[in-house]
Amino acid sequence: MPEITRFYGIIIKIFLTREHNPPHFHAVYGEYNGSFDIQTLEMLEGDLPRKAQQMIKEWAGEYRADMMKMWETKTIKKLPPLE
Repeated sequence: MPEITRFYGIIIKIFLTREHNPPHFHAVYGEYNGSFDIQTLEMLEGDLPRKAQQMIKEWAGEYRADMMKMWETKTIKKLPPLE
């Protein structure tokens, strides 16, 4: 699964295939994992700590359109980290 960014020990990845609807991305933070709906930013599944979820949602709010474009065009690009 290609990595699109990383910040504060959190790695954001996206796997672009139609079998994996709804459009979503994955986050890994140490031993914790989660998947997030790109459109709603809700965590679909996972066990990420609340603070990590908040940072991920803050970051994803800024790059939601970029991730949807990746999902639709099946083209991966690196995105800036949360600052």
